[in-house]
Amino acid sequence: MLYEYSISAQRENFYNITTQVREAVSKSGIKSGVATVFCPHTTSGITINENADPDVVPDLLHGLDQAFPDRAEFRHAEGNSAAHLKASAMGSSATIIIENGKPLLGTWQGIYFCEFDPPRQRKFYVKIMSG
Repeated sequence: MLYEYSISAQRENFYNITTQVREAVSKSGIKSGVATVFCPHTTSGITINENADPDVVPDLLHGLDQAFPDRAEFRHAEGNSAAHLKASAMGSSATIIIENGKPLLGTWQGIYFCEFDPPRQRKFYVKIMSG
């Protein structure tokens, strides 16, 4: 089963999409399997990270800005090479085990849509497979 979700990404941020993934798993009726969360964009990504401490997301964004600063020598005509680098570092998907009809996440984990080239109207997919 494939589920599509939209997100309005107004600023560079990690948007918590854990609720949407839980919703897709619940709708699917699958009790044991996997969920793949996929981002079809080249300047955004998907990651799993801590969702308990609100300081983690700003720290991640700051770290990515330090690791991948915008540079005058970048040649990409759109001027968003740093966003492409950040998206590549995050990756375009995450796979989550489903057990007992729920995503198997750690106590502090959340699933995030990572936007690096705002503002954008984005989408992401959740594919549920039994197994």
